[in-house]
Amino acid sequence: MAWFILNSQTPARGDMNAFSESFALEDYFMQQARLNGQEVGASDPTAAVGNFLKFTAQLLNTKSVVEIGTGSGVGGLWLLQGMPVDGVLTTIDSEREHSKIARNIFEEADIAVTKYRIITGKLIEVVGKLTDNAYELVVIRPALDLFEIVHESYRLLKPGGLLVIDHVLSGGKVADSTQRDPESIARRDAIKVIKEDARWAASVIPIGAGLLVANKLT
Repeated sequence: MAWFILNSQTPARGDMNAFSESFALEDYFMQQARLNGQEVGASDPTAAVGNFLKFTAQLLNTKSVVEIGTGSGVGGLWLLQGMPVDGVLTTIDSEREHSKIARNIFEEADIAVTKYRIITGKLIEVVGKLTDNAYELVVIRPALDLFEIVHESYRLLKPGGLLVIDHVLSGGKVADSTQRDPESIARRDAIKVIKEDARWAASVIPIGAGLLVANKLT
């Protein structure tokens, strides 16, 4: 009898990232939001990441979500699809133009205004005014003030709540130690801080530009 041992280091066949991205289908409003975002340089989640956010919101049955980095509204549309009818999304962006196009697409998608609130302002200042232990899911996208926002996210989350950092690998730059630009350093430091903090249980997932998912343990 012949025995075969699968080598975990064997190169994968095919493009796993492309397959993952094609698994999730975006609706008309998501596609339109993405196009709007490309015009203004907004940072939006990929389809695979958006689908993961929807899945996570459904899994947690979360009624209270904070999204830091609204972008064009792509991420918000995915999150809202996964939230219950009485859930509320709080989404924050420092760019007024981003907030405007996100609000427009939410209105076009006929999402009730009671389902979301869009806040424009300096991210760390807005986050600092949110209520303690009030949210079940926090999603962070920008690298600006990331260390401080991660610290604030622990305060915002209920025990057992989930933190998701999108673009955490900067599409591969964070894994390259020769990359010393401010964004890569900020994301690398955030990964290290969460990994070494016993209050979090965390994992890095290489979809989109990279996700870090951390569960608040206490």
